[in-house]
Amino acid sequence: MDDVERFASNGALIAGGACAILLQVADPVVGAAVARHSDFAHRPLDRLRNTLTFVYAVVLGTPTEAATVAGYVDRAHRGIPGATDADHQLWVAATLYATAVQVHERLYGPLDPELAERALARYAPLATTLQVPASAWPDSVASFDSYWADATARLEVTREARGVAHDIFRPVTIPWWGRIALPFVSALTATLLEPSLRDAFGLPDHPRRSAAAWTVARAVVRLAPRRLREWPSRYYLRRIRAPRPSR
Repeated sequence: MDDVERFASNGALIAGGACAILLQVADPVVGAAVARHSDFAHRPLDRLRNTLTFVYAVVLGTPTEAATVAGYVDRAHRGIPGATDADHQLWVAATLYATAVQVHERLYGPLDPELAERALARYAPLATTLQVPASAWPDSVASFDSYWADATARLEVTREARGVAHDIFRPVTIPWWGRIALPFVSALTATLLEPSLRDAFGLPDHPRRSAAAWTVARAVVRLAPRRLREWPSRYYLRRIRAPRPSR
């Protein structure tokens, strides 16, 4: 396993999942689609499972596995306004890379510049296995930063996006362990978002609570063995590779 695979397979990066979703729905077209076709209130873990399956298959899986999972995503998006538009798919993929880097740096410190460049290239298929042309994915971290600054300047937190945020952090149905984790996830997410977005989504600003949450997170990842940190990637890749029962 090379260092890019170690980066991508680190389950600690899942801590940025809620932030990535909020960034995605701050694009009004994506926000409208997610609000109408995802049920975070009653099925809060579905989108996380689907996203992790897609990310691990595309970034860590074989070309066949990536194509197979991309096909599932295409079929799920069929008929949803804006879901197959290249510009919006590019934004969704960009949030996955950006939040992964941000969480890594919060937990471990600055990402090695060379690794950041190679991780950017490895994450490109998150966009290009769908409808995004290869030329649209930034070819360097500097280009990505320029794209990111331009894209985030156009974000707008709509009523639908705020509704998604409400359902993420106050779901009707969730396992007991998820309900216990939600305040912790909220504290982490509040510091990953720009203050203007945090406020627009109505997330509380508690610097001490957020700092304590990151202190706990850093302690956990230091103590957790590598095999445990990589368990989510192995689990989802096994699910993809498991033979499907014949009908």
